[in-house]
Amino acid sequence: MWKEGSLVLSAPGKVILHGEHAVVHGKVALATALDLRTFLRMTPRQDGRISLQLLNLGSKLSWEAVELQPLLAAFSAELPEGQPPSFEQVEKLKEFAGDDNGHKAIQSVAAAAFLYLYLSVASKYGVLPTVDILVWSELPTGAGLGSSAAYSVCLAGALLSGCGAVRYPLQEGQEAARWTKEELDVINKLAFQGEQVIHGNPSGVDNAVSTWGGALRYISGKISPLKSVPTLRILLTN
Repeated sequence: MWKEGSLVLSAPGKVILHGEHAVVHGKVALATALDLRTFLRMTPRQDGRISLQLLNLGSKLSWEAVELQPLLAAFSAELPEGQPPSFEQVEKLKEFAGDDNGHKAIQSVAAAAFLYLYLSVASKYGVLPTVDILVWSELPTGAGLGSSAAYSVCLAGALLSGCGAVRYPLQEGQEAARWTKEELDVINKLAFQGEQVIHGNPSGVDNAVSTWGGALRYISGKISPLKSVPTLRILLTN
């Protein structure tokens, strides 16, 4: 379990090579991770507050942990296992996040996704960690490169590490590490909930690629890594 110091992690963006829209109708999608990433640093706090700073969006929000207790009590009763977040829940979280110097819709929904995942983890594992979370990204928003999925995967990995649901993977002397297949599966499922908050009815392919990396074949929630992938030269335009 992560207890002290800063936990820094990252997740890649994605590009869908085939099946961009058909995947939501149960068809095959082929996707690959990009060498552009979103980064997250989580640091413990001792003052009973939780803060979320999104550098690329110029947004910083902070709450007292005790302020989240009523939300946690309500959400514990309203979060059936495997069910997507409701419209009412998302709107309630946007309202709770409040105004961050007149932040736009994208900041509002990003804050709602964080709060939803935070409350989901706390509800299931009984831990409400007080932390600073700082997020920055090489991925542009709204460009179809999986920026929201990379954000959701980073949040899921950090929060699950913070409560001990997945281990802290970095060993002494290591500069980088990776979770086990089983732990990545737990992270991917939670990240999908973040994507549901942001997009409503996502296919799941974006968060899968951001979690697992590499190239994937994805159909109806089933992920198959592609072990033999030709070298591709891809031109991306925004």
